[in-house]
Amino acid sequence: MLIGYARVSTPEQDLTPQLDALREAGCEKTFTDKASGAKANRAGLADALSHARTGDVLVVWKLDRLGRTMKGLVDLAAELAERGIGFRSLTDGIDTAGTAGKLIFNILAAMAEMERDLIRERTTAALIVARREGRVGGRKTVMTPKRLEAARKLLASGMTVREVAPAIGVSVPTLYRHFPASVQDTINAEGEGVEA
Repeated sequence: MLIGYARVSTPEQDLTPQLDALREAGCEKTFTDKASGAKANRAGLADALSHARTGDVLVVWKLDRLGRTMKGLVDLAAELAERGIGFRSLTDGIDTAGTAGKLIFNILAAMAEMERDLIRERTTAALIVARREGRVGGRKTVMTPKRLEAARKLLASGMTVREVAPAIGVSVPTLYRHFPASVQDTINAEGEGVEA
């Protein structure tokens, strides 16, 4: 099945020329968007992609109707190739049914895979350097040494975790992370021994 996709950047622009071309090309279903090509979330394109099945062909009037960035086009081409969906651009002469179209499609898919690999390599390298320098990801802990000491004293005095957490300005799960039940029992036992 030929599935058409047409897009204009603003609501004032007219979709008619694209829709006519897609109809003449034999598209049975056509999806549209009136949104910038730079916008990642386009409902019409998402609908077209969810409707397409293996063996179908996504048809556009021109390649730039799919997106403005090379990365966006490369990622979309890789997704289509992975799902076994063909692609045709009417004015650019790209058709994956032909040898040249398949070549372009495969090049775009390979570029997408290479980009993902490069991102993964850069991320892994950056994490290794950060760990070597003593930095770890995520938010900084709210449990300062002063809060830990205050929590230890309050727990030893017989207060519960639910009472201690708001008293020192942390959440109950945070306090449990630093003082599991077994540690709390030890602290409480020590506190009882000190008081007695």
